[in-house]
Amino acid sequence: QVQLVESGGGLVQAGGSLRLSCAASGRTFSSYAMGWFRQAPGKERDVVAIISQSGVGTYYADSVKGRFTISRDNAKNTVYLQMNSLKPEDTAVYYCAASSSFVIAAPFYNYWGQGTQVTVSS
Repeated sequence: QVQLVESGGGLVQAGGSLRLSCAASGRTFSSYAMGWFRQAPGKERDVVAIISQSGVGTYYADSVKGRFTISRDNAKNTVYLQMNSLKPEDTAVYYCAASSSFVIAAPFYNYWGQGTQVTVSS
């Protein structure tokens, strides 16, 4: 099994930036595609960004394209989400997840972190 721990969330004003980190346990990190998902109160969990096992392939939701950047450092077993130009609608719990396949659908992700809260004030 894989353990994922998110960090870096917090309270920020609109227009500000945050960088989320997700640290993974084990020696097989490079075998997993990694994703960031978010869930706002009363809403379903939606994909934010996905990165392939090698880091070459990426996917971004239209709502964050041009503002967020996903990256990974396989040597450190860590995936990052750099969030710039934050908007109040970005407020949500952000989850890190791992999948054996480079996909965007949440059901294909086998391992999930506990989440980190991001709150953007207007």
